[in-house]
Amino acid sequence: MVYGTVANGLLLPLWGTTLGAALVLFMKRELRQSVQKALTGFAAGVMLAATVWSLLIPAIEQSERLGRLAALPAILGICCGVGALLALDRFMPLAQTVVTFSKRIPSQTRTTVLAIVLHNIPEGMAVGVVYAAWLTGQPGVTRAVALSLVLGIAIQNFPEGAIVSMPLHGGGVAKGKAFACGAASGLVEPAAGLVTVLAARFIAAVLPYLLGFSAGAMIYAVLMELVPEMTAGAHARLAAVWFTAGFILMMFLDVALG
Repeated sequence: MVYGTVANGLLLPLWGTTLGAALVLFMKRELRQSVQKALTGFAAGVMLAATVWSLLIPAIEQSERLGRLAALPAILGICCGVGALLALDRFMPLAQTVVTFSKRIPSQTRTTVLAIVLHNIPEGMAVGVVYAAWLTGQPGVTRAVALSLVLGIAIQNFPEGAIVSMPLHGGGVAKGKAFACGAASGLVEPAAGLVTVLAARFIAAVLPYLLGFSAGAMIYAVLMELVPEMTAGAHARLAAVWFTAGFILMMFLDVALG
């Protein structure tokens, strides 16, 4: 029962990516810009709220023995998470020369696809860390808290799947192949989550730091990828409204389920 819950939790974000990628099978043209802005804003709001309630608050609760310094592990973890994503972004130009895509696909689309794949790794780790904390009985982390984070990431992954598959089709890739590529971009998440869960017994002592690390990585991804996308050009106000809606929904889920 417990392992089934963990397995379902690890796979749920992949389902979000897959459903988003499936949009390419039913649409003749790319998503309207207003819809893209709304989805991006909603995803950013969901991720930011999940970062606070599902990662940072549990990290601080697990460090209460430190008294006034209870936030220190979370702070150190955030710094490491942001640093890791900074290093990953520095790695991007090299990675683009290694990974081969069709020459018909614009370079900006190739960059977006690769960025989503690489940045899905810390999201998968975040899911794994929360489930590892639940499995080891860490304070502040219940099955409901883990589920709320997983739901948030799955919701956020829906537009990401579409962002991968639809531009690929627009660049000349067949619908079926574009869908497969979009869905496959999410495979790294359950893989990273599974590795983290399997290491649960060995990382129990540093879980507050790992929760902070995951939070830092997700904050960086929101600020560097989603926020610029939602605020650039037209429909920025619409994106802000949906950002608020996503934040409120995720906050409600975390509090209601937790």
